[in-house]
Amino acid sequence: MDLIRIIAAILLPPLGVFLQVGLGKHFWLNILLTLLGYIPGIVHAVWIIAREPQTA
Repeated sequence: MDLIRIIAAILLPPLGVFLQVGLGKHFWLNILLTLLGYIPGIVHAVWIIAREPQTA
């Protein structure tokens, strides 16, 4: 399942974060980072998926 989240994070970073943690602070931070630059959004999304236990 993490592979699907990582693929989603590369294509649409907020989607990968949403699938991992739901509508929390990390989701909104990822939207902001993605709007500021696509690469920071991807890095943040992969980092969240790699370190956070699944809560959603």
